[in-house]
Amino acid sequence: MNREILRLAIPNIVSNITVPLLGLIDLALMGHLNSEVYIGAIALGGVIFNFIYWGFGFLRMSTSGFAAQAYGKTDTTETTTVLARALAVALFAGIIILALQLPIAWAGFEVIGGSDEVKTLAREYFLIRIWAAPAALSLFVFSGWFLGMQNARYPMIIAIAANVINILLSVLFVFGLNMKSEGVALGTALSQYAGLLLAVVLFMKKYRQLLVHVHPHLIFNLKRLTEFFRVNTDIFIRSFCIILVFTFFTSESASTNDTILAVNSLLIQMLLFFSFFIDGFAFAGEAMVGKYVGAREIAQLKKVVKLLFFWGTGLAAAFTLVYFSGMNIILKLLTSQKEVIQSAQPFLVWIIFIPLASFSSYIWDGIYIGATASKAMRNSLLISAFLVFAPIYYLLHPVWENHALWLAMFLFMFGRGLFQTLFFKKAILKAQ
Repeated sequence: MNREILRLAIPNIVSNITVPLLGLIDLALMGHLNSEVYIGAIALGGVIFNFIYWGFGFLRMSTSGFAAQAYGKTDTTETTTVLARALAVALFAGIIILALQLPIAWAGFEVIGGSDEVKTLAREYFLIRIWAAPAALSLFVFSGWFLGMQNARYPMIIAIAANVINILLSVLFVFGLNMKSEGVALGTALSQYAGLLLAVVLFMKKYRQLLVHVHPHLIFNLKRLTEFFRVNTDIFIRSFCIILVFTFFTSESASTNDTILAVNSLLIQMLLFFSFFIDGFAFAGEAMVGKYVGAREIAQLKKVVKLLFFWGTGLAAAFTLVYFSGMNIILKLLTSQKEVIQSAQPFLVWIIFIPLASFSSYIWDGIYIGATASKAMRNSLLISAFLVFAPIYYLLHPVWENHALWLAMFLFMFGRGLFQTLFFKKAILKAQ
């Protein structure tokens, strides 16, 4: 079973790692320009896309869980219908987002703090990148479906190709055409459509024969749609809590000053960088747990949960060691601004230990998604966001200031894993 976990996890790690690497390269491109406001512009513009794309992350997660369970039942018609149903929702949502882009931009930048100069640049970034919404949401669906079909290789190929194109275009636009944050946005938008085209090509290469199972009356079956939206509503609420916490984190950073915004934007990338490694094992959990739930193999389900935590603990310990020994080197690679590097020093301790505090939350997310145990996952996030993060921050911020923000984030991540551990037996094992 370890071999099966690694077969799914390693391609997911490779594909996931291209995402934070892209974020780091974007920040590095901006960090070596002549002002810290460009880092802030990318960070603030990214916050709104976190709202949009993390909010619609249920399209990937639920598609993965439903497809994996159908795969475990060897129900070919349902595996195909899951893909068609989710793509229909993704394309519709993408069109709505494009139609509402100006109100979304206005509302987003009214809520988020930051200087006028940063906001102006961030708005330009947003209004270019938003045109990739239909492609980005459709890519969520294809990635989740391929994973549910126990195929981690195709999402890896798509992610690597799209992000390499993104990096090359961003470098070309920023250094070749003298564009700034808007060049990064344009590179991102074009690469999303390239990734979607590749996803369609790969689907047709391997799964073309499944198209005969696409039937409109099954796609829009009321019972299936009800279950689809029930699970997706829970996942949306779960994702919204995460978005709220991370958006609040960035907004409070921006309201302090541009230097703290730049510091926190760079440091939070280290948590996101770790998350895309650990999510490789979480995604493997989605596929394998979904398969065993669909096949009703409870002994195998328990075994894969145990092994996933074994791998997760080892990975978290490795990242803690790397961050302990090399954070200043990493910071110097990301920015040449000495004030930002110096201001980051008091807060490095949070980044060093956050992998150990957070790894279980990612592993449990994969397990719960595979089992489509969305209600308990939703509840764990509501508790962690509103009964852990918010009280800790508001109680300690008057004294600890930015340290209070980092402590609240640290305990939020730890709480997610703790509460899902407590819910596991009732939510998943007893439900089978």
